[in-house]
Amino acid sequence: MPELPEVETTRRGLAPHLQGRRVHGVILRRGDLRWPIPPEVAELLPGQRIEDVRRRAKYLLLDTAIGSAVLHLGMSGSLRVLPGDTPLRAHDHVDISLDNGRLLRFNDPRRFGSLLWQPAGEIHPLLQGLGPEPLDEVFDGDYLFARSRGRSAPVKTFLMDQAVVVGVGNIYAAESLFKAGISPLREAGKVTRERYRRLATAVKETLDYAITRGGTTLRDFISPDGAPGYFEQELLVYGRDGLPCPSCGRPLKHAMIGQRASVWCSRCQR
Repeated sequence: MPELPEVETTRRGLAPHLQGRRVHGVILRRGDLRWPIPPEVAELLPGQRIEDVRRRAKYLLLDTAIGSAVLHLGMSGSLRVLPGDTPLRAHDHVDISLDNGRLLRFNDPRRFGSLLWQPAGEIHPLLQGLGPEPLDEVFDGDYLFARSRGRSAPVKTFLMDQAVVVGVGNIYAAESLFKAGISPLREAGKVTRERYRRLATAVKETLDYAITRGGTTLRDFISPDGAPGYFEQELLVYGRDGLPCPSCGRPLKHAMIGQRASVWCSRCQR
């Protein structure tokens, strides 16, 4: 599933084409994706000006004066801005046409994505209770230290808890823990403040760099311009179980932590 850098890459690719444009119409070729598509999307969005294209966690929001279309790419979804006469492909489920003759097309073969509606002044239930964004100033080592006290769960599970911080998925949690020298198995409540400061810095640096590289090349991820991401070539530990640690050369270990595959170095990460 695309993680935060993939979604942020998509947002940055779409924003210049959508911000300031007025929605001409909405075509729903099916009534549901992962969940039913609310009627407000087709009834209220046409005629509205897209004031902003935002990201919250792994959701994209198209903001208008009366509300926001809330999109999630799921496992295989993609969003592209295309000429209005572009022929349909299989799994092109939604078109949002614009006042300049172009359209935003949502393609999702597996239909694990979603298109929902958030009225102005409200927060959609799926966006409630979320932690801070990892690239915001409020997310730092002191915050992680305070939130982790009394937690016996592995620190990797803690870091991936969306109520603690949003958007740090399996790939980037593994990479950040390696850079910070922290074992993913260590109890969250037993990590020191100083080590959490290193971890927060590692999270920010890892995500920032992944965004500049277009995200991680997953099987189904493509950016709005059709190009794959490039970060996967540079992964240090994720998906490299049994291979030499890039720092010390010892074979990397593998285990399931919180039902997610985890890879780390037992020498470099304590």
